[in-house]
Amino acid sequence: MADGQTQAIEVDVQATDNDSTYGNELSAYTASVTSSVLNYRQENGRRYHGYRDGNYLLPNDEEESDRLDMIHEMMLTLMDRKLFLAPIGESPHRVIDLGTGTGIWAIDFGDRFPSAEVIGNDLSPIQPTLIPPNVRFIIEDFEDEWVYKSTFDFIHARFLACAVKDYKGLVKQCYSHTAPGGWVEFQDWNPNPYSEDKTIEGTSIEQYYKEVLEGFRKAGYVVNPGSNLEKWFREAGFKDIHVHRYRVPIGTWPKDNHYKKVGTWNLLQFESGGFEAGAMAVLTRYSGWSKEEVQILAAKTRTDARNRQIHALFDFYVVYGRKPE
Repeated sequence: MADGQTQAIEVDVQATDNDSTYGNELSAYTASVTSSVLNYRQENGRRYHGYRDGNYLLPNDEEESDRLDMIHEMMLTLMDRKLFLAPIGESPHRVIDLGTGTGIWAIDFGDRFPSAEVIGNDLSPIQPTLIPPNVRFIIEDFEDEWVYKSTFDFIHARFLACAVKDYKGLVKQCYSHTAPGGWVEFQDWNPNPYSEDKTIEGTSIEQYYKEVLEGFRKAGYVVNPGSNLEKWFREAGFKDIHVHRYRVPIGTWPKDNHYKKVGTWNLLQFESGGFEAGAMAVLTRYSGWSKEEVQILAAKTRTDARNRQIHALFDFYVVYGRKPE
């Protein structure tokens, strides 16, 4: 395999190559599951991916999987139960979910569109085995050069902030692998919390994100992709670009019932280890922190997140565009 090309490792294959239009294509370059995939890194009481060890700085253990599924429900609440916003029609054919994580988005999409062939890729084989027959998961690094021979009708990516080093290049690669007339949608954060009434100033929430985001910058990751997505989509060549900005609170302080629900989900996922998950690896590996120092910062941040007098918000962007015919 040429240098720079994706080494794809298919997991949990339920269908033969003839069962889908992409089966033969995948089998041409799919490697056997190697020991590196399951040779997880155990560190500071958390488990991390083994394949391309170090490329992703959040855990992949069961605690983290439960938290990611909780965030998925938060996103459905935020977006009025919509998995995506792009006008892809009623019968998409080839779809890929980048950095699929637990695979929950790909599984939901496969259930809603049984005619679609859905691929979810990730560095970790943590997806369930009971999945729709039209869904398939592979292990690969989506920042490598893609080797898919056929284009996609719809490419979806969500929550890649602090996980991608060349985000602009990833958007360009999506453009290259989108069918003419097809759509690409990215859903991502600007993970810099703010408060309209300045109640976040001087809090542990402010300190936490200052330290953590600086750590990710040191490690070479793009930390604030959300507000840049529209520009990167235009530079890649997409047309009919739409931008939707959502506000996501932390906690139960909003008076509006919709935002109170979203904020409650956000608080719950942070209570489920979110602050430690986001900080442990990056601060201990790149900023010289000890495990105990990270735990203390996470505990203080959780306390502030529960404080209804602190009105912290994030901006979350959904940006989609069409490749010209």
